[in-house]
Amino acid sequence: MDAVHITFKVPRLDGTGKSGSNGYHGLVDEDKLIVDVTPKIRAIGAEICAFRIVNKHHGETPFEIVVKDREKGEAELRAKKGLNCEKKKNYKFDIVAVSCAGISSENATVHISVNDVNEYAPKFNQPSYVVDVDEGRPTDKILQVEANDADCSAKYGDICRYDILNKDQPFAIDNEGVIRNTEPLDYEKNHNHILQVVAFDCGMKRSEPVLVSVKVNRVCRLGWTGISERVEYVPGSGRQDLFPEALINLCDFPCQPESIQARLTLASSHLGKNCDRDTYTIQNQRKLCGANSRAIDLLPPPGPGAEWTRDLPVDQGREADQVFVFDGATGVTVPPEVMSHNLTRNFTMSVWLKHEHHAGQDKHVKEHILCNADDHQMNRHHFSLFIRNCRLILLLRREFGDGDLKSFRPAEFRWKLPQVCDGQWHHYAVSMEFPEVQLYVDGRPMVASKNNPEIIDDWPLHNSHGLNTTLTESQSRMQHFMRGSMAGLSVLAGQIELDEVIACLHKCKENLEAPPMELLQPGMEILNNNDLTELTLEGENKTNLEVLLRKVAYANLRDFPTPGRRPLRLYTNIICSSGRTLKIPVLESAIVVQATPLPIVTVTGLSSSHYGYESLRSGVHLFPDARIEVSNADAAAAAANEESSSEEDESSEEEDLLMNIAQRIDSCTATVYPPLNPDHETLTWPQNLLNQFKIEAKFSHDGVTLMGSESTNHYEQILHQLQYNNHKPAFYLTRAFKLICSQMSGRFASNELVHTVTVDHPQASSFVDGSTPSPVVATSSTSGAASSSSAGHSTEPSTSAPQPPNQQTLSHQSKTAAPAHAKIDRHHVDIRPVGPITSISDVYMGMGGTVQGHLSSGASHTVTIIVMVCAGFLLLMISLGVVRVRAARRRAQQDETTADTEMAWDDSALTITVNPMEQPKSRP
Repeated sequence: MDAVHITFKVPRLDGTGKSGSNGYHGLVDEDKLIVDVTPKIRAIGAEICAFRIVNKHHGETPFEIVVKDREKGEAELRAKKGLNCEKKKNYKFDIVAVSCAGISSENATVHISVNDVNEYAPKFNQPSYVVDVDEGRPTDKILQVEANDADCSAKYGDICRYDILNKDQPFAIDNEGVIRNTEPLDYEKNHNHILQVVAFDCGMKRSEPVLVSVKVNRVCRLGWTGISERVEYVPGSGRQDLFPEALINLCDFPCQPESIQARLTLASSHLGKNCDRDTYTIQNQRKLCGANSRAIDLLPPPGPGAEWTRDLPVDQGREADQVFVFDGATGVTVPPEVMSHNLTRNFTMSVWLKHEHHAGQDKHVKEHILCNADDHQMNRHHFSLFIRNCRLILLLRREFGDGDLKSFRPAEFRWKLPQVCDGQWHHYAVSMEFPEVQLYVDGRPMVASKNNPEIIDDWPLHNSHGLNTTLTESQSRMQHFMRGSMAGLSVLAGQIELDEVIACLHKCKENLEAPPMELLQPGMEILNNNDLTELTLEGENKTNLEVLLRKVAYANLRDFPTPGRRPLRLYTNIICSSGRTLKIPVLESAIVVQATPLPIVTVTGLSSSHYGYESLRSGVHLFPDARIEVSNADAAAAAANEESSSEEDESSEEEDLLMNIAQRIDSCTATVYPPLNPDHETLTWPQNLLNQFKIEAKFSHDGVTLMGSESTNHYEQILHQLQYNNHKPAFYLTRAFKLICSQMSGRFASNELVHTVTVDHPQASSFVDGSTPSPVVATSSTSGAASSSSAGHSTEPSTSAPQPPNQQTLSHQSKTAAPAHAKIDRHHVDIRPVGPITSISDVYMGMGGTVQGHLSSGASHTVTIIVMVCAGFLLLMISLGVVRVRAARRRAQQDETTADTEMAWDDSALTITVNPMEQPKSRP
């Protein structure tokens, strides 16, 4: 029997070389089971029923092979459980394919790599860190922190970055974990800095923060502590200590201190004339300091009576007094009636001056401040005050006939001063009691030395005929012009100013105040400059100096100081017993003056009134009940909002408020619109009160201005007696007067109080019979504006207002009539009901008066004009008849009332009407 041979096919793993030399390579993530094998596992040559893992190289293999398709012989490699890259990253084993006949293929090697997953966050090696560092020193490496990551790969297991979470700390950290400070540390500011530091792996997974405590060690530093960088000052708070907690540290000083000096400076050159002193004008400062009232201001603010300064350039930044700027090509001539050109042997000149050195200027050039010289031909200087080569020079030549003509006498005084050309404001005053002279600089007398001042003698001026003198400021018509700024140039002739007055004129409203003198002990010393803006303290030891500096204070006496910063600088020197001087670094601070609520000036009083002819001829008081109040804006608004308080409480609060505010003003102006007609209108005021209160009155045809810092009560007394007279009242229907008062040289102006005076014209029968005019009706206003008069509020004052004694009368002689009297035609008046008047121009344009007994106020304009024309014509005919009859019978003087009435019918400018039926006859 023949043998039967059965042949079984031997399977072979596809994709491998002989003996499986190339093998398979697989990748699997540690958090997954399916292995990505290259090439795919597949067997060919027989039907495959299974795959087996054989020849395990390193013990148990956590993988298995699952047949996916028998016919194709494909299989899938899986992990039996989750892998851990951190425990084992690579696997190697062999696999075979087994056919359904049980025949195995040759072995093929499989290499498995486990991919890392970023499952672990970085972790610091220590739970916290603590380090000490000295203050004041920048350190490149304070501390190095370190973190690790448990992930197996470099991508997820390496630390790539460190960071500090609290960014407000003065520290930084680099990628290596090194911490450094970005600015010097200060124990006083913070002696323990707590940082939160985190680490990031290269996959940017962040760790939990770790706390790093940086303790700052106090290091003794030579210098001051307890000096605030900013000191707040509230206006009105008076004296305020600047550094109440000042301490000086000497540490391990290299020598034995013999004395310690501290110099504190207050910088205020940016405010006014080197300090905050511009509360009042120079004129008001003179009054407050008690200066001689006979002194003449040669640089007054432009205005009535001071026209010569109108064209001078001024410093527009000033809040109070006028500062005039001279550019080396401008000057003014003072009118001869302002001041006598004879200074006499005793006088005082004073001026505020800001002048600096001009590079390249010839040192022989004169810059005149004030000069009195011949008006033509010889140009001889009689007296002058000028600057030459940074020297202040006073020239005073004796006149012909003044003493011995053959003797030399002092004629020129030359002072060499550093202040003349330092570009800062200074106050100079020269007092002469010939031949003795005294110069005051910034309120203090200058101590004369051997050659300062340098005094030059000269002969008296020779006699001359036909020459007059001219007083100029900055040499307006000559060649010696000044380049600088001036203010407050005044001359007191015939006597000299008191020392205390000159010191008061320069006294600053803000200054440093020295410690009380009772604190001084042996070895202590306090020095200050003229302006009290610099204090020098000296003590034998640190304790003495600390006591003095803690009591240095600042004060500002202005009611409304300029808000802003005043820089402070503290210079300290330590003098060793060996004579060596060591300087401590300069400390800078600042006083910050807070803004103060501004005042409100309110003027209230009578707003409208009616007067008859006789009252106006005798004179009527314009502001008989005027009241001036100065209140605080913020406090007044707050008081107005408290509506729930009782009337008694409100009255009490208002009184307290007014008491707390300085009840002073420095000017009131009463103007009339249109201007006064000098032929028959006058204003009078109580000259005795002006002299008593030292208030100056300047007048013009537009009204009167009262000037001088004084209480509101005194101004009210003067205004109550301000009187208006009109000797020809028939010319007018109404006159409007406006009152404005101000404080701090116009910085705070009041509302406008407009008082409308209405003329009550008599009826036609009254003109003939001479009957008395109608009563006076007055209306008061509490807001300063005119308001409508109401029935039942009429008053009937006396028909004449007697003129008080010492009453000053304002009367101007003018050849031309004012526009108001030349253009107002009574026949074309627009009659309106009396109503509220909001401004003085409304009064003038509206002409809100009424003619009594003729027309109803409600008639239309057209009817009103027609009726008035007819009535005027009828009255004219009656008047002419009466005049003719009286002239023919009595040839007597015409009745004054008839004359005024006749004049009232035609008030066109410069018109004279002659009656052709009447023979001219002069009045007896």
